[in-house]
Amino acid sequence: MRNMSKMGCCKVDAVVSVDSKGQIVLPKDLRERAKLKPNDKLAIIGCGDNEEEVCCIMMIKVERLANSVKETLGPMFKEIFK
Repeated sequence: MRNMSKMGCCKVDAVVSVDSKGQIVLPKDLRERAKLKPNDKLAIIGCGDNEEEVCCIMMIKVERLANSVKETLGPMFKEIFK
C-alpha cells in the first residue's frame, strides 16, 4: 500500500484546528518554507462532489495562481483576439 501522507509533490505538512472564530494558524515552519510574509494573499480553493458540501480545501499564493492562469489562458486569448 502506498504512503498516503506523501503522494507526488503533495504531502501532509500539518494538522491544524479551527478556533471558535473560524480561524486557523499555519505552523511557523510551514510559513517559512512557503515564504509567506505578513499581508501575503492566499486563494482558498474548495473542492467537492456538489455545490453544497466541500470535502477538500487548498490554499495557493495569489501571485502563483495569477501566473498559472496567465500561462494557461494567455495563448488562448492571443489566438481569439488576433
